[in-house]
Formats: sequence, C-alpha cells, structure tokens
Amino acid sequence: MRLIAVQPDMSADRFLNLTRRQRLCDRLFQQLLPKLLIVNPGNGFRLRIFHASPGQSLQKYCSSDHVRKSASQLWKLLSDLLGEDVKKKNVRSLIENFCSNLYNKSQNRSPSPPSSKSKPRHDLSQAPEYDRLYNRTDELATLKQWILTENSRIVTLTGLSGIGKTALARQLVEQIQDNFDRILWRSHRKFPNFNALQSHIIESLAPPPSSQNPSITNSLNSDNSMLDHLRSHRCLIILDDFQETLTPRELVGNYRPEYQNYGQLINEIGQLPHQSCLLLLSWEQPLEIAALETENPYCKTLQVSGLDKLATQILNARKLKDQKKWSELIQLYSANPLWLNLIASTILDLFNGSVQEYLSYPTLFLGDLEPILKQHYQRLCESEKILIQWLANQEKPLKITQKPPELLAVKDFLKAIQSLTRRNLLEKSSGLTLQPVIKQYVNHLIR
Repeated sequence: MRLIAVQPDMSADRFLNLTRRQRLCDRLFQQLLPKLLIVNPGNGFRLRIFHASPGQSLQKYCSSDHVRKSASQLWKLLSDLLGEDVKKKNVRSLIENFCSNLYNKSQNRSPSPPSSKSKPRHDLSQAPEYDRLYNRTDELATLKQWILTENSRIVTLTGLSGIGKTALARQLVEQIQDNFDRILWRSHRKFPNFNALQSHIIESLAPPPSSQNPSITNSLNSDNSMLDHLRSHRCLIILDDFQETLTPRELVGNYRPEYQNYGQLINEIGQLPHQSCLLLLSWEQPLEIAALETENPYCKTLQVSGLDKLATQILNARKLKDQKKWSELIQLYSANPLWLNLIASTILDLFNGSVQEYLSYPTLFLGDLEPILKQHYQRLCESEKILIQWLANQEKPLKITQKPPELLAVKDFLKAIQSLTRRNLLEKSSGLTLQPVIKQYVNHLIR
C-alpha cells in the first residue's frame, strides 16, 4: 500500500520532510485504498487507482475509461467514510479538513487527572479472585505511599510462588482503583512475545472507536505508543508472572528471544515522565528494575515475605490441632500461605490434623510442594545449582568469605549469590543460608 505525491516544484527534501498532518493524510489514504497514485502532469491533480502487481505495466490502468470508473468508486467510498457528498471539486478540501482536525486534536491533548466527568475503564477480567485475603496492613500502606503519594512509575512485587504477591496486588487494586482512569490486569503467560503483549496493552488502553469512521479511528489509535497512553490517562497496569519473559537456566536477567525489547520499554516507563504506574509481579527481580532503583526514585521493589502471625489464620481455618506447635510449623514453611495450606492438607490426611505428630516425623515432608519447588530449581543455571547444593549441606549460615576455593571461581560465586538472591531463594540475614523447605528439596535431589 503506497501513497505517492509528486509536484513539479517539490524538492526531494521537502517531500521527505513530511509534517505530522501529512502523515495523517497518508494513513487515511492507506486505510481507504489498496493502492493510490497521485500524479501532477502540470495541470492540477488527477487521481488514478490501480491494483497492479509489482513489476506489472500500469499503462492499461491509465486509460480515460478506467480513471472515470475508478474515480466514481473512490467518490462513493470517501462519501461513506467521511459522511459527506464527495466529488472531484471538494475531495481535497474535505480530506485536508478531516486530517487537520485529527492533527489539532492530537496537538491539544494534554494529560489530566481523573475527573468525575470521565468514565473509568477497569478491566480486571484476568485478575484472580480469592475467598480469603489476609490483611497485610504494612505492605498495603507502603504500596499506597509509593503509588498514590510518590507517583512511582514502576513498582515490582517479588517473591517465591505462593507467597501472596497476586493476592496482595488484588487487595491493593480494590483500595486504590478510584484514583485511576484505566486499570488493566494481565498475565505474561497469555502472550507469546513482547509485540503481542505491547499491542494488546495499547489496544486495551486506547479510547473506543467513534461511531463514525471506526476503522480510521482504530488505525490512527494504533500509531500511539504505550507511553502516549500512560501520559494521556492515569493508568494502572498489573502484569503478573513476569519471570515468564526471562530465560531459564541462565543467571537472572536475560530475556527470552521473543521478549528482547522488553528491557527498553521498562527503562522508558521508568525514566520518562507520565502519570501512570506499572505494577509487575514476579518470582525474580528484573535487572532493569534493580538498576533503575539505584538512581531513580520513581521505581520501587517490595520483596513479599511470609504472613508471620497472620499465618495462624490458615491453620485455624483448616482446624489443625496442637495450637502450641503452630509457630514451629509456620517457621518451617516460612509462613508461605500456599505451602502452609498444602501441608495442612497432608496433616489432615495422614496425621488426623495433629501438628505434633507430624512434627515428630524424622524428616521435613514436602509432598505436594515438590512440583512447585521443581519449577524454581529448573530455572537455575549450573553455577547456581553448585552453590545451592553446597549451602544445603551446611548446618549453619555461612559468610561469603567461607567459600571453599574449589567450589567456584570468585566471579562466578558472587554472580551466583546475586542471582539466587534476586530469585528469592537465598537468605542473607545472618549469613548465607536456605529456607528449610528449599534445603530439604535440594538435599532430596542430591542424595
């Protein structure tokens, strides 16, 4: 599809240096016609429509009969699309006015805060629902401070699967949704590549097509970037399962080939001004986020931890026995809501709900946790596996300086520590160590 305009006094530089208004006209004609050639033989413009294949002669398409027939079809098509009676005498002015109006609207558009006059569009159709939400008061207060008060552009929630990232995000959205014109919740698992994800977001954020000329409006809307929409409306975009964009079996941070341009988009959203917020949920922290946080106050990461005292609500709801032993069970499973729910089912099935009897079992039982932990372990690179297997055999937390010389080269050792930390698999409070469940899973693999 091509629009070619040639005038005797038009230089090549002037022709190539198109204004935005001219580009809008070009997009309009591309929307209307399969192929359009406008030539100026020296006596005003003549329009000639043709459907020739590449390399095919156009002589037979330039006959007077063909021009008259094609022009008649063109006037009818333009009349239907523009809502005006288009003829040879007014075609140019009508199209110029149409494109001029589009251009002026785009130039006069400016970001504005949500108002009662604008109708918000909130799409939570892909947001999971929960029967029970645990009131993480501190985390919610922190997130609302970042998003509503400090106007953070990117907020990342990281943590192991089942820790409660999605539930926390859902609870947050319920409390802050009135502050946004657009809300969109999607999972990266639904999109095969970056282009599909970005196109879907742009399409979802764009205003609905007008009743007049919807095809033209959709075409022009597609020319806007994602950042344009983040500036023109106050948007909250929640993207779950971000780890699906990263390459497994490598150190954290390398994107899959089909998501290679994602890092550039994250940098743009984090560094350039707009009035929206991107909320990422991930097992692993992206490298761009870690780098942006060091120099950009508009990018934040919250590492979601276990429920602590709130975890007793899970055991109470499951009607487990031996309440005095609950704290020990919660500590062993790191207060992870999913892990506790799964092990509660095991205790009910095998130990008649007795936590004390279960804890008397000689080894920490994983049961239905194994396939979940396997997903995390399979994402590790070789140096990470060497490090995590070494730590699984240590009874006490170790300092970095206690590394055996033969374990890994210093450079690989430090990179592996950093990568495991960003995967939330390594704890460093009192030295290098693993959570009891992770340690048990790794030891089970190597024995």
